Amino acid sequence: MAATREKILVFDRVSPKGVEILRRYPEFEVEVIERRCPEEELVSLVQEATAIIVRSETKITRRVLESAPKLKIVGRAGVGVDNIDVETATKQGVVVVNAPGGNTISTAELTIAMMMSLARKIPMAHASMKAGEWNRKAFKGIELRGKTLGILGLGRIGSEVAKRAVALGMRVLAYDPYLSRQRAKALQVELLDSLDHLLEQVDFLTIHLPKSPETIGLIDAKAMSKMKRGAYIINCARGGIVVEKDLIEAIRSGQIAGAALDVYETEPLPSDSPLRSIPQIVMTPHLGASTVEAQDSVGIEIAEVVAEYLLYGTIRNSVNIPGLDAKTRELVEPYLHLGEKLGKILAQLAPPRVDRLILTYGGRVKEVPEDPITRSILIGYLRTKPGMEANFVNARTQAEQLGLLVEEVKSSEEIDYHEWIHAAAEGEGTRVSVAGTLFSARHLPRIVRLNDQPVEIVPEGVLLFLNNADRPGMVGHIGTILGKHGVNIANMSLHRDRAGGKALTVLNLDHTPPPAAIEELIHDPDISNVCLVKL
Repeated sequence: MAATREKILVFDRVSPKGVEILRRYPEFEVEVIERRCPEEELVSLVQEATAIIVRSETKITRRVLESAPKLKIVGRAGVGVDNIDVETATKQGVVVVNAPGGNTISTAELTIAMMMSLARKIPMAHASMKAGEWNRKAFKGIELRGKTLGILGLGRIGSEVAKRAVALGMRVLAYDPYLSRQRAKALQVELLDSLDHLLEQVDFLTIHLPKSPETIGLIDAKAMSKMKRGAYIINCARGGIVVEKDLIEAIRSGQIAGAALDVYETEPLPSDSPLRSIPQIVMTPHLGASTVEAQDSVGIEIAEVVAEYLLYGTIRNSVNIPGLDAKTRELVEPYLHLGEKLGKILAQLAPPRVDRLILTYGGRVKEVPEDPITRSILIGYLRTKPGMEANFVNARTQAEQLGLLVEEVKSSEEIDYHEWIHAAAEGEGTRVSVAGTLFSARHLPRIVRLNDQPVEIVPEGVLLFLNNADRPGMVGHIGTILGKHGVNIANMSLHRDRAGGKALTVLNLDHTPPPAAIEELIHDPDISNVCLVKL
């Protein structure tokens, strides 16, 4: 009896070179579906599938995933996975993988091409010539040399755009709240701490941010009003970051001279979209990764990754599961959970710009691979930053792009716990540290040190950190302030440096305190260093 073959569905015109790799294996049954499929059709198609490969068009929703009981892996031939419900996939044990880096150069080059098209009015002049005209006066352009380019997001693509803009003789500014100044200096970029300060100075603004609740609608009417009159906007990142109706009004008023868009709030762009009627807007149909080289690269990479997983169980480029065998994963899993908690706490206590993270592993933690634990700490740390999409694949790369130096140390120091992880952040002249361990056979995570002070904190929900004078009645005083604002304390950790000195108080709260409660604590003369941490 012949062995059952793995069924792989390939959507969105993935490179034929990638499909050919999959078809070489007799263990696979490969079906290529070139048409655009609505959710209802996908639900029926995926019922026997063990693997799905998509680009950006096909949406792998919760309903689609729940209709695929045999599904093992979803591959994205590209970087972003916003068209895949990663959370549902993780809950169902489905590995989600991508092909990072394949479209970096192609998108950076498209951005430069868009900028040149706006500066020299190339698409408009081309249309005029095709219409039989010869109108040189109507298409007088500007040089890029000496102009100021503002880049929002100096990650992989933003960095490549910066390099090319510098080579063109442009002054390059960047707004990226988490990029180190050393990294910006290496790119010959001026790093600004204020988005408004950047908007006020630029002749061209280009966006290279992921789509997230923090970035949706970032460039709206208010932001455009702060820009130089006659500036240009380029978006080859994600639709929705630029508010399209506001852009149209800004161009009609003359505040914005023109724009170049490769991505849109709704894709495909409706035929009746008002964007199509604005001559100052250069438009392309989401071509950022649409070069022969980029498509072949991501198609081949994702095919190899999917094949390796189905044939050998090897996990590579996963955005939701680290590349570990089952036995090792079982050993390291509790530390991953603890690590992510430590990263989240550290990020919210440390200053915005951090130059170095020092991660120290002691006790039994030294006996397991530290790389996935480091990645889990970085995920927790980076995901607190608006717009960051850290996962097990890109965590180290994203840290590097921020100029964040990550040091890993195995310690033989004698401690009171069987295992412990210590994470410290250094930047802006300060050092913040937090350490944790696991309690009981149930592997319950606990925070046991904060800035070298012993504590015992349950890392869940909402945490309130503060220092207070060590005098009778202070605990009740703090509780009274919170109670007045309807905030209940679920748990408390208290440590003092000496009798009558200063105490460190950490409270687990049932919900986030209203701003008025935090303000009252901040302005209390006996209370300092108030910080709210959300896990």
